[in-house]
Amino acid sequence: MMKASKSISPFRLSSLLRNQKDPALALQLFQNPNPDSNPQPQKPFRYSLISYDIIISKLGRAKMFDQMEQILGQMKQQTHLSPPEIIFCNVMSYYGRARLPDRALHLFDEMPSFGCQRTIKSFNSLLDALFKCGKIEKMREVLEGIEDYGTPDACTYNILIKACEGEELDDARNVFDEMRSKGVEPTDVTLVTLIYKLCSVDRVKEALELKEECERVHGVMANAFVYASLMKGLCGIGEMTLAFELKDEMVRKNIRFDAAVYSTLISVLFKAGRRGEVSGLLKEMSEYGCKPNTVTYNAMIHGYCKEKDFEAAYGVLDEMVKEGCRPNAITYNVIIVALCKEGKWSEANLFFQDLPRRGCHPDMLSYRMLFSGLCDCGQFKEAAFILDEMIYKAYAPHYARTHKLVEGLCEEGNMELLGIVLSSLEKANVLDEDTWRVIISTLRKEKPSDVFELIDTLTIQ
Repeated sequence: MMKASKSISPFRLSSLLRNQKDPALALQLFQNPNPDSNPQPQKPFRYSLISYDIIISKLGRAKMFDQMEQILGQMKQQTHLSPPEIIFCNVMSYYGRARLPDRALHLFDEMPSFGCQRTIKSFNSLLDALFKCGKIEKMREVLEGIEDYGTPDACTYNILIKACEGEELDDARNVFDEMRSKGVEPTDVTLVTLIYKLCSVDRVKEALELKEECERVHGVMANAFVYASLMKGLCGIGEMTLAFELKDEMVRKNIRFDAAVYSTLISVLFKAGRRGEVSGLLKEMSEYGCKPNTVTYNAMIHGYCKEKDFEAAYGVLDEMVKEGCRPNAITYNVIIVALCKEGKWSEANLFFQDLPRRGCHPDMLSYRMLFSGLCDCGQFKEAAFILDEMIYKAYAPHYARTHKLVEGLCEEGNMELLGIVLSSLEKANVLDEDTWRVIISTLRKEKPSDVFELIDTLTIQ
């Protein structure tokens, strides 16, 4: 007689769940941990909080929200369990990333029925979920009841600062001032958020003063992201000397460099016509053990293309591949658009056709750029071919360039190709009234009889 297999314990279940990568299989295991382990009737499986936490996290990350809510409902029935607040904070975070504000609000309201007290921690999770969903007015509404859950902390203020956009940037400074007046110390997140926002609207001097204040008064030291934002902002207003001084300050403070800092400076050197200094920065990167990434190489390729030095740009592309750094669509698109701007449409087209061999599949932007370039160069036959490929891949062309192609074919009197192009546009549902106006107005001037011939051709097709 075969011995029954050993039953899985609650502790063993949590270990198995943690190791199961597939959330659907993890859910199946959770729902039936001991299939056919014992022919005798068994007591209900006594799940642990750890098991609930693991399966809820797996389902939430996989956006399997209906299944996750079933598990939450099951946990609610386990009266012997007292779920910690962090479980609900995590679930609200999943809802926020999935743009499901109503579910986050509902869960927050339901927390007491689980036997879990709501504090400022779960309130912050709700606030952040609403921010991620763009529900700024709802954030203001729920803020009115914040006293019921505790005193606002640094996390609360950081979320409110992040929510201030565009013209509301002064409100972000007001939130920062209130934060300090309430005795809440700013964090590195506070500094990063405010610096980035100020630099994005060219208030760089104010950002520098804020950095100094946070370091001197609050002991919050700037990190690499803060320096990168400041350097980019300084370069944007032409203060290159100050930007490089900040880089030297990072060296003195032993702040670990990342490729973003160097990529920013490389872009600026090219814009200022100081490409000769780029090699020095690359050497410095190597000395600090900071490897160039795709953004770094793209900055160099863009710089060389702006200078119309395509041989150097191709050289960087080859070096990039040699160093094991995979080019992306942006890498290739920069070269394509630069070639088209210089009227090198044939080279751009050949480069585009070679992308699959290079391990890159052209995206919609790649097609649009080449299509626009070919139209601008008057290469309407090649443009029509690219348009056909675009429509086959469900990529919508720009109307302005479509009109240019149609107008060009009309002026050339190429009725056969024009008929094919219009048929393709119609199939893609992008043949509009404006296109017909272009055709009729152009042909009336050139060859009035061709209007009727074209209509007959399209009717037959």
